[in-house]
Amino acid sequence: MKTLTRLALALGVSSLVSMPLVAGTPTVSESSTFEQTSGEDLYNSICQGCHMEGGKGADSGAGYYPALANNPKLAAPGYPIYVLTNGLGGMPSFKRYLSDEQIMEVVNYVRTNFGNDYQQKATLEDVKMMTNR
Repeated sequence: MKTLTRLALALGVSSLVSMPLVAGTPTVSESSTFEQTSGEDLYNSICQGCHMEGGKGADSGAGYYPALANNPKLAAPGYPIYVLTNGLGGMPSFKRYLSDEQIMEVVNYVRTNFGNDYQQKATLEDVKMMTNR
């Protein structure tokens, strides 16, 4: 199942390179990395499709996507960094598609929005430890 998820992500990312820019559409560079830099833009372009507007998640329909809103698992920055870089369950790893700076930005965004108010910021050093880059 993980191979199928990775294949679907790779096909989706490669098809985005040639897509016209539409509001909320992720933009991908020729190197197949996302171009958005702010946590909000990254969330809206990449994460919101599954975790939904406002981070409310989904628990019926095509699949289960955990809510990020009011989520105590986000209390420490290491957990969302780990999930973004390694994947978890049906969520693929984004390590190949996001820079360490982008990972830090989106982690800090979800930890300070959607009813989350975690003050400890993820740092670039935190992300580098998880990505080994």
